[in-house]
Amino acid sequence: MIEGPYFALTVLGVLGTGLVAGVFCGFSAFVMRGLAALPPAQGVAAMRAINVAAVRPPFLIVFIGSALLCAVLAVVTFVLWPDEGAVALLLGSGLYLIGSFGLTAVANVPRNDALARLEPGTAEATAYWPRYVREWTAWNHVRTAASTAATVSYIAALT
Repeated sequence: MIEGPYFALTVLGVLGTGLVAGVFCGFSAFVMRGLAALPPAQGVAAMRAINVAAVRPPFLIVFIGSALLCAVLAVVTFVLWPDEGAVALLLGSGLYLIGSFGLTAVANVPRNDALARLEPGTAEATAYWPRYVREWTAWNHVRTAASTAATVSYIAALT
């Protein structure tokens, strides 16, 4: 069984990846559906406001902090290679770093940036909005699954 500081790091990994999975799940389950039900000008304006609010310390500490923690866990696992849980720890780290953090950078953020350049109520924003909701949500489902699987992998490493 994992012990000491390594145990504490893994528990923090469970908490961080689980919190991020919950945020992403909320967006997939109801936030994006609610925004999509609004008239496009209102949906665009609301999502732009959400995107601005997301890049503040409360979320960034959990989101980026979890990525840093996952990277530390991966490095420590490679160096120490514990008798138990090594594969689960590496899998959890990879799932979060690639499937959650990395995917955010290459799939969701570029769509958010494109949306931020549009003025709500314009023809361009109205035309882009349905595509944005569809594509952003699809990638968010993947982020949700990856973060959840990372959490499960870390829990498996602890058992």
